[in-house]
Amino acid sequence: MNTNMEKVIIPRAEHSVSRSELSPNAVKILYKLKEQGFTAYLVGGGVRDLLLGREPKDFDVVTDATPAQLKKMFRNCRLIGRRFRLAHLHFHDEIIEVATFRSTVDASAEAPAEETAEAPSLAAPELPQEAVTEAEPLEGEREGRRRRGHHGPSMLKSEDGMVLRDNVFGTPEEDAVRRDFTVNALFYNIADFSIIDHVGGMEDLKQGLIRTIGDPLVRFTEDPVRMIRAIRFASMLGFNIEERTEAAIEELCGTINKATPPRLYEEVLKLLLLGAGERTYQMMRHSGLFAPLFPHFDAWLERESEGYPHARVGKGLEWVDELIGQDEPVSPPLLIALVFGEYLEEKIAEFRDGGLPQQQAADAAVAAFAAELNPTVAVPNRVLVAVRDILSLQLRFQKTPGRNGRGVIGRPSFLDALQYLRYMEKLTPPKKSLADWWERYAVQQAAGQPTAAAEVPGEAEKVPAKKKRRRRRRRKPAPMPS
Repeated sequence: MNTNMEKVIIPRAEHSVSRSELSPNAVKILYKLKEQGFTAYLVGGGVRDLLLGREPKDFDVVTDATPAQLKKMFRNCRLIGRRFRLAHLHFHDEIIEVATFRSTVDASAEAPAEETAEAPSLAAPELPQEAVTEAEPLEGEREGRRRRGHHGPSMLKSEDGMVLRDNVFGTPEEDAVRRDFTVNALFYNIADFSIIDHVGGMEDLKQGLIRTIGDPLVRFTEDPVRMIRAIRFASMLGFNIEERTEAAIEELCGTINKATPPRLYEEVLKLLLLGAGERTYQMMRHSGLFAPLFPHFDAWLERESEGYPHARVGKGLEWVDELIGQDEPVSPPLLIALVFGEYLEEKIAEFRDGGLPQQQAADAAVAAFAAELNPTVAVPNRVLVAVRDILSLQLRFQKTPGRNGRGVIGRPSFLDALQYLRYMEKLTPPKKSLADWWERYAVQQAAGQPTAAAEVPGEAEKVPAKKKRRRRRRRKPAPMPS
């Protein structure tokens, strides 16, 4: 990793970041650290987005204060993380993440574990396997380990180079070089309002490039999820991926499954819910990352159905992007239903052809889908149950209102299922919208109003016929006892 890049300082007059655009809580933290004699910068996506004229989603701070020092300095601080200790400072309306400068030194290779453990200013103590958020309950256990003379390594990598633990602290220059992409390694200095660039991030920002810091093959081996992050940043910002970085993704895409399935699920949600899901999907397939994440689904996408390619995935993500652009929330179950809906519908049809009733077929299809995903992207069971309900309600929507219409609108997945119905009607516009009818029906039921029969799509006004009264048969009298 190259740590000899020239440091560039961009004075306030030459950049667009204003202190007034920063989170007031982040500004308070920066000034308090400065007053206490520490170096502290705003870093990461917040600086990047402000330079691009975008509204940042969060503000991260980096400093030379250790996690233990931060815990003493801020009463609202909670220490989290095992791989790398972080401080979360909790405010009424946001959480500011504060990290200590990381080092480029591989402590596990260059120094014995005892030496790093004896230098508390350089390395945080190892946490137990079941890491917790609060630091205080661990003090007794830490003291016990010190007395027994047991110390774990501050830097720990797997045999193939994947970083498992990284608690070696360093300088601002080293921390910048340790970050993933150049555009995410820019520092905003509250002391003089300048931007500090150690890795050429300003130039890549101007050229619209996502570039790894250092050798992309090494960086993606250290953490395979960085490949997904490269796609996410490129899609979100409308940037291109630098040539060497893109080539490394294509070479190492098969290693993405070394990350844990729950983490990959969270990363996939971020990818597809950033407002550029359709572009992200295309980039994922082009780079080769999509196939190892969803092998069965990708194989299905390669096959045509009745001579037609599977175009509903891209259209579903365009619909998601449209909703997000209108500030309408898209839940994880609705996202999964829109992306995998056609695939699941085919599975349901296969189980129906095998003789299962509709609901059992839906249950079996979603269970088979979950078994396919679990080794790679672990979708929580509650999300899959909601996906099943979204698909099952589509058939129920055809009966307006049918039996127990109030029960339909009371289902937890009703609103997501209604959005899915709107999406299907957008693909094939009907003469009269069932989605509109069910929306009116839900509003009327909430207001306690009856629903007129004439409002039901496809039905004219009818006068309900009187039911013919059945005559009860008279029982024969029981015979008298003789």
